[in-house]
Amino acid sequence: MSERLKFRFLILALSVLALSACGPREGGKDRPTAAAEPTSAAPVAEPATPSPAAQAAPSWQEAANAEYTGVFDEAVVLRDGTWEGEPYAEGGASAPRAGLAEDFLLSGDLDGDAAEESVVLLWISTGGSGTFDYLAVLDRDATGAAVNRATAPLGDRVKIRSAALEDGRVAVETVQAGPQDAACCPGQKMRRTFELEGDTMTETSTEDLGRMSLADLAGEWKLVRFGADEAVPDDVEITAQFAEGVISGRAACNRYTGSVTAGDMPGDLSLAGPMAMTRMMCQPPLMEWEQRYAQALEGLAQYSFVAGQLVLSWRDESSGGSLFFVRVAEAPAAAE
Repeated sequence: MSERLKFRFLILALSVLALSACGPREGGKDRPTAAAEPTSAAPVAEPATPSPAAQAAPSWQEAANAEYTGVFDEAVVLRDGTWEGEPYAEGGASAPRAGLAEDFLLSGDLDGDAAEESVVLLWISTGGSGTFDYLAVLDRDATGAAVNRATAPLGDRVKIRSAALEDGRVAVETVQAGPQDAACCPGQKMRRTFELEGDTMTETSTEDLGRMSLADLAGEWKLVRFGADEAVPDDVEITAQFAEGVISGRAACNRYTGSVTAGDMPGDLSLAGPMAMTRMMCQPPLMEWEQRYAQALEGLAQYSFVAGQLVLSWRDESSGGSLFFVRVAEAPAAAE
């Protein structure tokens, strides 16, 4: 055999050995590669429900569509902040009603569990002249849904001047009927504190703050609603500042000032004379708001408080209404 032929046989032998090494065998059969091995799909994990501590406190919108207990014999379910039961008499107009104060919501940890609860102001009417107010606590259940955990009564026609959470307690300053007050016209100021104990909201302390007076209006207020349903646009600035029997502020365009005086009944208030106002001209929409506001002040009749807002009521020969303000700044403390 020639040297050239021997070389070809050697190359062929080495090639066979190389192919055998690339296809390992087990028991005389080829092993399947890893890609050919059957695989099982990994289980899809269900989305975990966040723990109550990791969730935000119930919102006002959630509260406006929640179920409440402890105000009527049966639970009531609000829809968009209101509820109305069946008339007391078939075909009658008198029926039980309930609702939420739109501008009232406190949030914080009331029971020390690191999760925040919410407190809303719930009102009910049984069909008569009285309106009964309640503080209602909302928490979250295991699914994360907002639930009414506790409810505490405030009383008939009680007005809230301010409310806050202090060290896990709910502190409210109210105006309510004193011993000599008619139910229509409360004038006694109280500071009342409530604590959440388990599933019960308990009033733990009360403090008499004296009689309501014009001094309670001291400071600066901003108009947010003209009547219960008409919000003041963001670009319209109307303010009222009270100090020592004087009301002043901005009326959308011009500045104004006038004297006010209290009446015999709690909350009575009226202008003691014509208002003075600057004479600058503004765009027609602002002038229209200014005219409406000035006309309302001329018929000023009463002041009150609703869910922490100042309410100035007015009347003229043909109509009447209410102006709703939020506090901008407290009056500066008097120098000693």
